[in-house]
Amino acid sequence: MSAEVFIDTNVFVHHVDDSDPRKGDIAHALIREAIATGNACISYQVVQEFLNTVVRKAEQPLGIDDAHTYLSEVLAPLCRVYASISLYQNALDIRARYRFGFYDSLIVAAALSAGCSRLLTEDLQHGQRIEGLAVNNPFY
Repeated sequence: MSAEVFIDTNVFVHHVDDSDPRKGDIAHALIREAIATGNACISYQVVQEFLNTVVRKAEQPLGIDDAHTYLSEVLAPLCRVYASISLYQNALDIRARYRFGFYDSLIVAAALSAGCSRLLTEDLQHGQRIEGLAVNNPFY
């Protein structure tokens, strides 16, 4: 189950959102490499957040057929971390220790449980280290 990189939801949102071409290009390259090498992963939470964002909240929502295709071709091959009581317990411990929000703590816990050394996200401080996990904002 080990992967080097954990990719947070915002990378996938930039992949389908054309409002910022620079971020879109970076997201395309990251996701293409992740799928090609198999050395990156996501959690069930990323799948849920992405689908909720692109079908309900986006300025130009994805249609259901496109959402199904994206789920099958992009998200499913990368999804390796699923909900468990131990994941929630670890997230609570991370939240208490680092004072992150619960959902950010859940992302960190998922990345750690997958054995990742890097977390790609816009939501945490670029360069921060959390229990051996390096936080990188790929759009920084």
